[in-house]
Amino acid sequence: MALATSLLKGDAREWALVRRHKSEDIFGVQICGGHSDSLGRCVQALDDTIECDFIDINMGCPIDLICNKGAGSMLLEKPKRMEELVRSSNLICSVPLTFKTRMGYKDTSRVAHTFVPRIKEWGASALTLHGRTRAQRYSREADWEYIRKVADASSVPIIGNGDIYTYHDYVENVVKNQDSIATCMIARGALVKPWIFTEIKEQRNWDISSHERFEILKDFARFGLEHWGSDERGVEQTRRFLLEWMSFTYRYTPVGILETINGQLPNVSMTQRPPKFVGRDDMETMLASDDASVWCDLCEKLLGKAPEGWKFTPKHKSNAYKNANSESEGGMAFEMESNG
Repeated sequence: MALATSLLKGDAREWALVRRHKSEDIFGVQICGGHSDSLGRCVQALDDTIECDFIDINMGCPIDLICNKGAGSMLLEKPKRMEELVRSSNLICSVPLTFKTRMGYKDTSRVAHTFVPRIKEWGASALTLHGRTRAQRYSREADWEYIRKVADASSVPIIGNGDIYTYHDYVENVVKNQDSIATCMIARGALVKPWIFTEIKEQRNWDISSHERFEILKDFARFGLEHWGSDERGVEQTRRFLLEWMSFTYRYTPVGILETINGQLPNVSMTQRPPKFVGRDDMETMLASDDASVWCDLCEKLLGKAPEGWKFTPKHKSNAYKNANSESEGGMAFEMESNG
């Protein structure tokens, strides 16, 4: 997610977020803003500058920094403003325009079903709906029944979002409702276990080994050095992003050590917090540690010794579901719903 105002100011870090990689077959840009003039100028700038397949407006980010500026989830309180933003942006946009939002702003109000019958008239090509309210942040399980209700009433395809962590979740929430829900978006599930797409494609639970998981981290380190450079600054930038990612990956509980019931695996959810366990080898135990110093040790295996006095404090607390007021998984670099 990139901020429209920062893009218009020419912020290099923000423009880096909308840069397409040669490997990306389909590439969409998500922007966030609460005013039609700045959002429209941003859409025009993107249209003139970059190559993308669609532009998405984030109207679901829950963090205070965004909502206090009248953007993100706050727009759920102002449906007329939502319409204005979509209509004005669509007039300028030469590619399909979509937007993403939540069920409602307050925990007691669910309003998405009230405006979806009209959003095709606004100019939207599709809507991604996160099955939580802004107040819930990530503290409750996503409500896929409500997503289906909205999809049944919608004038455009609905993309469901929330808690897709296994291929069973995908089948249960998307495949079984394919007459209503077009598809799904996966965010935290892909941060915790990036092989989830293989599991869905092949319809299996992958008991991925610690060696295979470490190879994925090794690839990330290599890509980081290619992108930021292998000088001191590039190494430390790669180290920081790798550690931020590991604040999600440690949450994975290996399928092979889960207890089966009548030969079937139990339902596994991102909101569950399993007790600490000892892995089947030392690497698996290290990968499951919630101690950031252990993550730093793993990084040193990939990037060498950290500078003297270097410390790491996770920006994104991956147990945000324990605290409904947490800002930890909002709209920052790792927000693929990253990251509202």
